[in-house]
Amino acid sequence: MSQTADQFKKLVAHCKEYGFIYPSSEIYDGLSAVYDYGPNGVALKMAIKEYWWKAMVQLHENIVGIDAAIFMHPKTWKASGHVDAFNDPLIDNKDSKRRYRADQLIEGYMEKLQAKIDREVQKAAKRFGEAFDREKFLAESPRVAKYVAQIEQVRQRLAQAMTAVDLGALKAMIEEYQIADPETGSRNWTEVRQFNLMFSTQLGAIAGEEGKLYLRPETAQGIFVNFLNVRNTTRQKIPFGIAQIGKAFRNEIVARQFIFRMREFEQMEMQFFVRPGTEMEWYEYWKAQRMKWHLALGTPADKLRFHDHDNLAHYANAAVDIEFAFPFGFRELEGIHSRTDFDLKNHQELSGKKLQYFDPELQQSYIPYVVETSIGCDRMFLAVMSQALVEEQVPGQGNTRELLKLHPALAPVKCAVLPLKRNDEQLVAKARAIFDVLKYSFDCQYDDTGSIGKLYRRQDAIGTPYCITVDYQTLEDDTVTIRERDTLQQERIAVTRVEEIVRQRVDMKSLLQKL
Repeated sequence: MSQTADQFKKLVAHCKEYGFIYPSSEIYDGLSAVYDYGPNGVALKMAIKEYWWKAMVQLHENIVGIDAAIFMHPKTWKASGHVDAFNDPLIDNKDSKRRYRADQLIEGYMEKLQAKIDREVQKAAKRFGEAFDREKFLAESPRVAKYVAQIEQVRQRLAQAMTAVDLGALKAMIEEYQIADPETGSRNWTEVRQFNLMFSTQLGAIAGEEGKLYLRPETAQGIFVNFLNVRNTTRQKIPFGIAQIGKAFRNEIVARQFIFRMREFEQMEMQFFVRPGTEMEWYEYWKAQRMKWHLALGTPADKLRFHDHDNLAHYANAAVDIEFAFPFGFRELEGIHSRTDFDLKNHQELSGKKLQYFDPELQQSYIPYVVETSIGCDRMFLAVMSQALVEEQVPGQGNTRELLKLHPALAPVKCAVLPLKRNDEQLVAKARAIFDVLKYSFDCQYDDTGSIGKLYRRQDAIGTPYCITVDYQTLEDDTVTIRERDTLQQERIAVTRVEEIVRQRVDMKSLLQKL
């Protein structure tokens, strides 16, 4: 098993062991690509959503929030293009009976070519030692140049085929590159065909097409159909935005890589309505703002990158992804799209309702253009956990500890109150009293179910930034030891100062001030 695969396996195991994520319906052997958030997981997820919401709505006078229903009128999805165009290219392997997305098989082939480049770099670095110049090697190596040219050729062909919805071209590429079933190695493929990703259901007792509803595949349309309602009730002027956090559902052909790709997931989206002709300025603005949001958490810059789309969605005139270096490689974390007036125009045509804005400066009405920022809450959760989970040597002890170096503002538990000994009634009573005061200020935990060393390790593993230890000196002078998770530094402070010190260090205000 590769090092990255081993890291990912440890991450998945850690999530279950410490109450972050469980397989859904596990007592019935689970349900493919469906997961439940445990006690620590739901707290972390809520903190991520709070950080996003405050950064979007609280810090911007011209952005407001809504919470639209999951069920929407069926015409919504006709206007948005999802009924006709929300498809993925499906291909089956005749021998293994496994089902795949054709474009992802081809992307996997490109990743193998990239892996060959990485191996060439590793071999050269080992050969030349400290004198190795990575950039020079990449620029001058004939073998690397060959692989780079192959990747670019495949990338262009894939983009052309996807843009043109040329299923035959996708099948031809799979055959030409001799792409095999990743699980079995078989190359016995069916033809490529389209697969619509929307889940459908029935409205009440009405059967047939008349009663057909869809579970929403995205949250954006709930914003678009409420454009006039929000505009009229908030009196916002262009440019302004509408933000929403909510569940979406996609019948993915291949849902994989833990919570990275699921059939039920949560989105954090903001649609920013602008004057036509200014959309590219706002597109660049939101690219910069969203990258700043990620970096403020302390994520290293080399773990994040922009990736422009090779083939644009039917609604966009510009699109870029913010990609994160997950344990399985760089993948999309957030999308920023210039959606033009596609959505509002189509809803106006199909509904017969005017979805326009009267611009007092121009003295004219127009359908606004839209710049969208859309991030998967579950993917952000996975990115945060991937970045935070580390194993390190404990200074002076010769052993290791596993900890989550979460930003203190996101930590599920902000501080833990721990009595030095569990069987001493005075220590327990004092620790309980301190906990009962702190619990009104932030997420706090009391624990006396083990030795102090084990309690520290347990809190490290769930990312608790500060531990408050109540010992015999506490009974004498009303002071406690506060231990910092990352540095392991301990200091003695008065009980009356605990709330102030912890609040100052875990308050989301310090995080938001970086934006």
